Amino acid sequence: MIKKNVTMSDIANEIGVSTVTVSKALGDKEGVSEDLREKIKQKANQMGYRFSSSSRSVKDNLTYSISVVVAKHFINDASAFYWVVYRYIVELLQKQSYYGILEVVSDSDEQLCEMPNSITDKKTDGVIVLGQFNQNYVNTLLSANIPTVFLDFYSGKNDIEAVLADNFFGAYTITNYLINNGHRKIGFIGSINATSSIQDRYLGYYKSHIENRIRINPSWVIDDRNDDGLAFQEFNLPKELPTAFMCNCDEAAYILINQLKAMGYRVPEDISVVGYDNHIYSTISNPRITTIDVNSYRMSQETVEIIIKKIRDSNYKCGRVLVTGKLIERDSVKRYNGA
Repeated sequence: MIKKNVTMSDIANEIGVSTVTVSKALGDKEGVSEDLREKIKQKANQMGYRFSSSSRSVKDNLTYSISVVVAKHFINDASAFYWVVYRYIVELLQKQSYYGILEVVSDSDEQLCEMPNSITDKKTDGVIVLGQFNQNYVNTLLSANIPTVFLDFYSGKNDIEAVLADNFFGAYTITNYLINNGHRKIGFIGSINATSSIQDRYLGYYKSHIENRIRINPSWVIDDRNDDGLAFQEFNLPKELPTAFMCNCDEAAYILINQLKAMGYRVPEDISVVGYDNHIYSTISNPRITTIDVNSYRMSQETVEIIIKKIRDSNYKCGRVLVTGKLIERDSVKRYNGA
């Protein structure tokens, strides 16, 4: 039996509106509220409605494709944070009848400021930039004059749109959590000059120490990656260790816990460890890691909403959008009652 193609009339009957209204909503035309437009698009997807993107592209002078640009070293690991974010973005774009095109930038292309073909050939309506790039690469991206949103990265430019986790407040919160559990000797694992996210997390850690009048031991601020941005498999720990570590990400916390255990320390009985991101490493670790959930789905939602608005309205501006995370308590912290 041949399956009948879903029509706009079918969708209209399901929702209780006119076919004209459905046509306007699916074509992103005026005359339909945002709530109703979203409801119609969701119903169309549920019913399996398909329409010709090529004819729509010619009519609207759009490709209905959005490039998602990410540096190769951020997605070398199949479980990397940005793979999760990319999946969310593609799913959310599909609901808006857009395609997400992954563009992976090698280290050499970044240094030479080589743009992806979808951008140089103007075969994309917008660009979502995942993670950090050097400033020259950012400048070259922006010079293409294509609607662009940065996710999990910002630069010194004030006229760009960026969606960010509130890294400063999250790190401040989780460092205070360690202090409230009696810890006064707290290390930081993270290469401060590697990304703006790590810098902000370090500054949150730093502010917590200032407020509590605790001096930071410089030997306890430890790099977690090399100059290429690749995570170390083992950290250069000092002879005298703190009672707790705040790690800039869950992967670093996972590596640190295994390293400490190999050295004969117990976590959290001897040394407490916290992470950041609420990524897979926080739950596969033994013990499971107390961390900050950055709400990557909400960040992806905000990013997709902004890029669509920028495509529809070239004058649209929103600046930087912060998404607040929350503390997730697990098993890697123990109250410290020592000196």
